[in-house]
Amino acid sequence: MIARELFILFAAFAAFASAVAAYLAAFHGEAPLKDILSTAFAAVIGLYAGRYLERRLANGRS
Repeated sequence: MIARELFILFAAFAAFASAVAAYLAAFHGEAPLKDILSTAFAAVIGLYAGRYLERRLANGRS
């Protein structure tokens, strides 16, 4: 169970980081590491907040 959550965490972070880096490189011509990492971190936090809310609502707790 913990291994699955860690895999999801790392895969989501890598996916968001690569997407942000591609966007910044394509549309802005540069991709600062600080911007990539901070945006990917915020996206993963949002992902986990959404998963938490979805699990609570699925169990009938609001």
